[in-house]
Amino acid sequence: MSRTARRLRPMGERPPWEREEGSVKYLIAMFGDQATMVETRSTEWIKSMIRFMTELDQELADSGERVDSVGLADPSQAKTVRFENGAPVPTDGPFAEAKESLAGYYIVDVVDEERALEIASKIVAYIEGPIEVRQVADAPPEEYAS
Repeated sequence: MSRTARRLRPMGERPPWEREEGSVKYLIAMFGDQATMVETRSTEWIKSMIRFMTELDQELADSGERVDSVGLADPSQAKTVRFENGAPVPTDGPFAEAKESLAGYYIVDVVDEERALEIASKIVAYIEGPIEVRQVADAPPEEYAS
């Protein structure tokens, strides 16, 4: 099948990497780990949280604000690559020995920081855990761009 046989997005719809005039992209990063969640939350709460995240994901998709959303596997499945003795060395396990690590994220394309914080606050109110909100850079800082 040729690429032209099927339209990838509706005519006139902007590709996800193009920003609408006046909008800003933000990373909304969620932290935690599966083991702690299982120890401290009920199965019902975990199922409810998954439903909440699914509904939020759909809400952001419907509004056109979701660029991407990802839930990550438990950090016990992570690999870390470090530079040791002049060469990259992959090892099992997460980079940090911290209890919490990146659990998932949204990238949203919103009108301003206030809206990104509103979305993050909705998640925090539900999970009662930390969320990091960070603007996505369009390009490297000017002093490093050339």
